[in-house]
Amino acid sequence: MAAPQTTIQPSSQTLYFGYGSNLWLHQMHLRCPTSKYLGVARLPEYRWIINQRGYANVVSCPANEMDEVYGLVFSLLPADEDRLDVNEGVPHAYTKEILTVNFWPGEPSVKDGWVDVRGKAQKRDVLVYVDRKRVDEYRPQKEYVYRMNMGIGDALRMGVPTEYVDRVMRPYIPEEKGRGKGEENELEEVAMRQAKNFIDMN
Repeated sequence: MAAPQTTIQPSSQTLYFGYGSNLWLHQMHLRCPTSKYLGVARLPEYRWIINQRGYANVVSCPANEMDEVYGLVFSLLPADEDRLDVNEGVPHAYTKEILTVNFWPGEPSVKDGWVDVRGKAQKRDVLVYVDRKRVDEYRPQKEYVYRMNMGIGDALRMGVPTEYVDRVMRPYIPEEKGRGKGEENELEEVAMRQAKNFIDMN
């Protein structure tokens, strides 16, 4: 497999692949107000994990064609890309790479953008935030579990396969049930602050 391109070329619009809490459409709107959801994509030969920082990462696995990461694709104008760079902690937490994905464009008139990923995909080069240093598995931050569950809900509605979520994401991100009301409200408040303006909690 060819090495990823690590130089982002100037453009009026960037195609961005979100695979972690940016699956949460509300968070993407808060962070990148002019971004537009475009469809679902699959990144082959990468593995989805929660890394040592307690947040999602993708790890290259070129020898295993079964590894894959599903996510949502958004268009970003330069100002929104700049905002996203801040939230993603570039270049200390993540670096920016251009990787090739299989892309299924969404049709806004069909179930609010739902796509059938069993159909023929297009090849697209997209921006992906990758942490090449922290590639070991760990447990997620508590507030991140809340944001990921919101994102998983949106991803499933957009067409990300349930089988993928259950096999890949649920071992790290349990469905949240049975919290006390006070604890739930406090966690939601922290998650909403992080959704808008991320602060590294390590």
